[in-house]
Amino acid sequence: MTEIAENLPRVVSREEWLAARKELLAREKELTRQRDALVADRRRLPMVRIDKEYVFHGPDGKASLLDLFHGRSQLMVGHFMFHPDWEDGCPSCSAGADEMSDGHLRHVNTRDTTFVYVSRAPIEKIQPYKAKKGWTFPWYSSFGSDFNYDFGVTLDESVKPIVYNFRTKEEYEAMGQPWPDSGEALERPGRSSFLRVGDDVYHTYSIYARGLETIGGSYYMLDETALGRQEEWEEPKGRAHAVRGATPDFAS
Repeated sequence: MTEIAENLPRVVSREEWLAARKELLAREKELTRQRDALVADRRRLPMVRIDKEYVFHGPDGKASLLDLFHGRSQLMVGHFMFHPDWEDGCPSCSAGADEMSDGHLRHVNTRDTTFVYVSRAPIEKIQPYKAKKGWTFPWYSSFGSDFNYDFGVTLDESVKPIVYNFRTKEEYEAMGQPWPDSGEALERPGRSSFLRVGDDVYHTYSIYARGLETIGGSYYMLDETALGRQEEWEEPKGRAHAVRGATPDFAS
């Protein structure tokens, strides 16, 4: 017989459960309102023009940052941890990539947004690993470029001072979190969003560490972009070319 844990929820009547559930629902609704306000402020963040020319390598050869948009207005880059010396990608990043289904990305594509992964490993290592995992999403190599360093996911003091999740190495140490000294460039996960205006590209947002947990639905992905969900209720108004009702069918 399975032993029953002592800290299970209290057993109550349906009426008492319903009262407790309604009390929690009020808090959940408040959190939703707070999140909507935060996401609106995220969309109000200023942006930075990207003037540096980055060169990526994909299955079809060289590509620019503009090419990674695949003709759409927005680009989200998943910074996938894959050191050039590794034979396989990071297990945690791989677990997240397993959830990036074709349907998930197709929904995001219908909102004029492209999602790709970028890693520092050469494309010759990325392609076999991608095939082994059965993934179909776009995945590019930034090997030989400054892209990973500039967006804070490859940390190497010989290249530039260490900053991850907008904190310096010294700030982490002051918090009692000594920075690991592995003797090699450290790879870290992250996600960055970009907006295209004509042929000009702007960096609008980056998120790291536990902030990456927000991936789990197409809406959460779009919430990290400057144009958001492109639905009529969102603030600020008048930004998207076309707005839709708040019906999550993602029909184009």
